[in-house]
Amino acid sequence: MYSLAVLLLVWVGSACSNRRDAQGQPVGEANAIAGKSAKITFKETGVHDFGTITEGDTVEHTYAFSNTGELPLVINNITASCGCTTPDWPREPVAPGAASTVKVRFNSRGKEGEQRKTVTVYANTNPPTTDISFKVLVKPKGK
Repeated sequence: MYSLAVLLLVWVGSACSNRRDAQGQPVGEANAIAGKSAKITFKETGVHDFGTITEGDTVEHTYAFSNTGELPLVINNITASCGCTTPDWPREPVAPGAASTVKVRFNSRGKEGEQRKTVTVYANTNPPTTDISFKVLVKPKGK
């Protein structure tokens, strides 16, 4: 029985090493050893400034990026530093040399004063995370 369990674990482990991306290319160590990777390059660097808005307003900004790497870029997830910020991104791979966008929407309801938010992009890049950020000054309603 013990031998069967060990055999099953070895089989499952070997199946995980044969993963492929959306274009059928092997992912993981083989590409890392070859020095190939996807690379996300945002057109806009620095902190995007929304300026001044009134509490309750919603603003959005579109960050343009391109894949300057050698493999298709796959964005696995994007997280925001608070629930007031909602990201939207392409779910399909971005081919090498191709461009796409990440849209970020900020809802100022319940916020006041200067707000600085960070949005973290998780992708098959090296390093695996890239931050984009913005700031906005939220003035109270009726003032």
